Amino acid sequence: MVVIRNRYESLSIVNDLLQGLWFAIGSFLFFSEATMTAATILFALGSLQMLIRPVIRLSRRIHLRRRGYDESGTQQEF
Repeated sequence: MVVIRNRYESLSIVNDLLQGLWFAIGSFLFFSEATMTAATILFALGSLQMLIRPVIRLSRRIHLRRRGYDESGTQQEF
């Protein structure tokens, strides 16, 4: 069970890092008219990526329940 949790937590961390990168790079690209389109694309990508975190959490829950693990009482939410 710990291995499964660690894998999903790692996925969530990578997702958060990428999301932060898209928004940070997009913010800097907004300073120039020439890169405004690229900035908008990165913001849209970051916004769509915000949906990935709940998908990761839901996948983890389903995976653990299929294996017979009960998550009640656990404090590890990411």
